[in-house]
Amino acid sequence: MSSSRTRRRPGRVLLATVAVLACHQVHAANWVMLLGTEPPSAPAYRPFGFIGVDYQQTQGTDLPAGPWEGQPMVLNQIPPNLDTDSTLQFSFVRLGLRGRLLDGKLNYWVSPLAGDNPISQNGTPNVKFTDVSATASLIPYARIRIGQFKYPGSEEGMQPTVLRDYISPTAVNAQLVNERPLDSDGLPPDDANDLTGPVSGWRDTGIQLFDAFKTGDWEHTYAVMAGTGSGLAIYNGTGSGTPDWWLYWSSEWVFGGKGPFRDGLKLTGWYQTGERELRAGPEQTKQTFDRTRWGLGTTFRRGPWRAAAEWIKGDGMIFNGTDAVAVPGAISNNGMRVASYNVLPENEADGWYLDAGYTLFDKWELRARWDRLNRGTDSDITERRFETLTLGTTYRFNKHVRVLIDYQFRDFKAPGLPGAAMPNVILDDVDNVFAARVWARF
Repeated sequence: MSSSRTRRRPGRVLLATVAVLACHQVHAANWVMLLGTEPPSAPAYRPFGFIGVDYQQTQGTDLPAGPWEGQPMVLNQIPPNLDTDSTLQFSFVRLGLRGRLLDGKLNYWVSPLAGDNPISQNGTPNVKFTDVSATASLIPYARIRIGQFKYPGSEEGMQPTVLRDYISPTAVNAQLVNERPLDSDGLPPDDANDLTGPVSGWRDTGIQLFDAFKTGDWEHTYAVMAGTGSGLAIYNGTGSGTPDWWLYWSSEWVFGGKGPFRDGLKLTGWYQTGERELRAGPEQTKQTFDRTRWGLGTTFRRGPWRAAAEWIKGDGMIFNGTDAVAVPGAISNNGMRVASYNVLPENEADGWYLDAGYTLFDKWELRARWDRLNRGTDSDITERRFETLTLGTTYRFNKHVRVLIDYQFRDFKAPGLPGAAMPNVILDDVDNVFAARVWARF
């Protein structure tokens, strides 16, 4: 698969399969409740943790054109360090403590994260507290959660990393929802515009009002959150002073089942709006821009079958990759430019994914996912299209250890530009990705 021809889109037909996520009892796939509450049987102190070990590899194809021609292409380097095209790394090392106090009137979650991932490896220290929260259950149908935690939004984003079916998130979630803290639009040619802290990890700091209730076979869940808009505020600062607002609703038709294998059909919708400060334009003056995201999704689980789909739209503060797809911080061949991260503060993007799966022999899972991101859609010059078909399999040794193997077929392009234009020449050499991961939970 070394030629660009073999890396072309293999087709849109999703053939494959997966199994049902192994998650906690009672709140099987209701992530708002799962993350914010404890079951009645939970003790006052419940330690938990997991380790994820990865091997990822591309062909390491260098940039074929542009000011950084012959240098590494950032899309063919392995994150988070972006300094190699193949690596074995401890991607996630997490310890945590959860518990239920005062006869269930109060529960809490404290959890630091280490490892080779975009949260731990951006900013100091290398071990970061991602989840520090408490939930008070004093008012019927109006639980109150306060602290730093996952906001109520994308279905994929709310899923705990250790429970996801794929090694890498979709492009639409990784680029459009999982926010990167940047203080410039990246226009100055001598500034790498490095991240000012860790990525958000689909988290914010604030207060959330939420709960779930049943009507017949349906379970409905709502959440309203006011956040700082600063992601992991412990490390990224306190935000612009204007709160982010999150609205969330889900309705699930519960078919049956129990424990971690509840069957059902769930429909979700969510909305987020806020403001961000950014140095923008030739003069790099500090300006305030709106940042809005919203999405609609559905999940289905019944017996060995599973399927999911989600559509996400973004308006403002669109992450726009790096200059000429070079590694950020790299010096151009003429020595006059530094590759930087870029932001389109007043542009738009949208994307979606389709995911299907089937369980074989209890331990084997076969799965496939098609995802697409349309980025910078306001003009032909800025628009980029990212399409990825991921085929994978999972083997569960037991409820604590599982192995995932994924292969990503990637087809990226600038659809509004001619095929001979430099962006398309570069994107035609984006490699496919092989990845394997071992998860161990304890």
